[in-house]
Amino acid sequence: MSRSRKPSVFQVGKVRDDGHTVVISGWGLGLCAAACACHRHPSAGHLSIEEDQAGGKLGLASYRDGGCDCCEPWTAEELSAILRDFRSVSSLQSQEPLAG
Repeated sequence: MSRSRKPSVFQVGKVRDDGHTVVISGWGLGLCAAACACHRHPSAGHLSIEEDQAGGKLGLASYRDGGCDCCEPWTAEELSAILRDFRSVSSLQSQEPLAG
């Protein structure tokens, strides 16, 4: 198994694919594990999300000449799998009684 380096996800959103265009909305992305400075705006210091609707990808904008090589964007398929797993886990009932 190989691991890919992706930006962190702190907010789950939506993925809509009509067969021609993929719209990925509502997702919150944070720094990747490398936490490199290439994703921070040079003067403001904030992160910016970059969406590729034609390719169905969501990642962080890079301010480094030539782009970023520390991480790769999430694909619509990967984000859809996160949504599927999130729904599955959310539907589980706890098997242990609550403390108290």
